[in-house]
Amino acid sequence: MATKFTLLFLLLTLFSIATSTPTSFIKSSCSTTQYPTLCVESLSVYASTIQQDTHQLVQTALSLSLNKTQSTKGFVTMCKSFKNLKPREYAALHDCAEEISDSVDRLSRSLKELKLCKIKGQDFNWHISNVETWVSSALTDATTCGDGFAGKALDGKIKASIRSRMVNVAQVTSNALSLINQYAANH
Repeated sequence: MATKFTLLFLLLTLFSIATSTPTSFIKSSCSTTQYPTLCVESLSVYASTIQQDTHQLVQTALSLSLNKTQSTKGFVTMCKSFKNLKPREYAALHDCAEEISDSVDRLSRSLKELKLCKIKGQDFNWHISNVETWVSSALTDATTCGDGFAGKALDGKIKASIRSRMVNVAQVTSNALSLINQYAANH
C-alpha cells in the first residue's frame, strides 16, 4: 500500500512539474528584466517550445524583438508614403526608417550569431559578446527613432503611432537584451 501511495505521489509530482515548469521558468527568467510583465506575456505563448532551455528562451525573445521591429519598419515605411506630410514629419520618418532598418539588420545578425553559441567547439564568449553588442545597438536605434518625434513641432496621429510602436520595440528589445546578458553571465 505504501508503495502504491509513493508511486502515485511521484507521478502527481512529475505531472505537476511537467505542466507548470515552462511558465515558471519564463516567469523566473523575466523577473530580472526591466519590463517583466511584458516579458512574461510575450514569451508565455511559446512556453511549450522554450521548456526550461535558456538558449531557446533567449532565441525566442530575440526573434520576438526582430518580428516587432520588422513590423514597425513596415509601418514607418507606409507612413512615409502619406500625402500632405509636413517637411519635419517626413524628415523624422526618413531618419526613423534608417534607424529601424539598422535595427532589423543588427537583430537578424544577432539571431544568426546566437546559433553559433550552441555549437560545441566555438568560442562562446566571442559570439555572445557580438550578440550583446548588436542587440544593444538595436535598442539605441529604437530609442533614437522615438526621440526623432519629440517636441511640439511634431504632433498628431503619426507621432503618437510611431512613438507607441517604438516604445514597444524598445521594451521588447530591452527584455531580450536582459535575458541575453543573463544567459552570458550564467554560461
